[in-house]
Amino acid sequence: MKKLLLTPLFLLSILLYKNGQAQNTQIRGFADAETNLQQNKVSFGLGEQDLFITSELNDRFSFLGESVFKFTPQSPTTFSVSVERIVLKYNFSGNNNILLGKHHTPINYWNDTYHHGRVFFPTIERPLLFAQNFIPLHTTGASIQGHDLGNLRFGYDFLVGNGIGSGDVEDNDKYKSITAAVHIKPVDALRLGVSYYRDVISKGARTHEGDLINWKIDQQLATGSIAYFGKKFELLTEGTFAFDKSDTTGTQRNFAGYAYGGIKVTEKWVPYVRYDYLNYANKEVFFHKNNTKAIVAGIRYIINYLAVVKLEYEHDNTQLLGETNKLTAQVAVGF
Repeated sequence: MKKLLLTPLFLLSILLYKNGQAQNTQIRGFADAETNLQQNKVSFGLGEQDLFITSELNDRFSFLGESVFKFTPQSPTTFSVSVERIVLKYNFSGNNNILLGKHHTPINYWNDTYHHGRVFFPTIERPLLFAQNFIPLHTTGASIQGHDLGNLRFGYDFLVGNGIGSGDVEDNDKYKSITAAVHIKPVDALRLGVSYYRDVISKGARTHEGDLINWKIDQQLATGSIAYFGKKFELLTEGTFAFDKSDTTGTQRNFAGYAYGGIKVTEKWVPYVRYDYLNYANKEVFFHKNNTKAIVAGIRYIINYLAVVKLEYEHDNTQLLGETNKLTAQVAVGF
């Protein structure tokens, strides 16, 4: 029995040795805390604690793992653990890779670039299209990926995985989600990208938020992104059109987008603004219809690349809650 157990381990060690030398594993962490003033009430809160692990198994195989510890809104004295990503990557040629596992869906620049370390976010929180679950944040599946190819530094992602309503270990139906994204970086600090997402959501499925889907829905998402982060100016604008088709309502067209702009007045201080816009069709049956316009204005103080303080004001005008205002301060660190 010991020989049977040791034989595959021995063969694996030979394979890793032939393809590269010693394993290189790094463990990093990120955390944030904040205080806010809303409706004449001051609150203090903890954000997410992110455990980020990368490991180079050899010169072609690598591993990425990301787990988040966070307090739950339903029970603010307890916390939950969420495995956000587990990705095995094989570099088969140059800057081209095959990936297998749970991914952040490469549907737009923000979801592909900023993960759970708030220290890297240009604003305190993600744009509102994330809070409204407009795009699928994660997909478990297999993908092929390339980056920095040619003079335009072309990049691509093609991902096939479990669809909306599925878990991380099994698909809930026969349909697979498809994500196709391309981008170019024609000059330093500038990235232009587009993506397409398709999934068929079965009747009776539940979203990751627990909502029951009462109709079979054919969903298509089309996204465009412009990102520029230069030495002086920062610009990021993204928009997603969602086409949700059901047998009872036909095709419903929805849109969510945002525009962010910042200026580095010094190396430490960055004032910024962000505008969010969400618009839903009258007969939409998949999303929670909550037409929203919001403006965020804030300032970011960069202590160093792993410690940032932000102060911002947010004004929301939503279909469900009307007008609300919030003032928030956040400290975000990496370690």
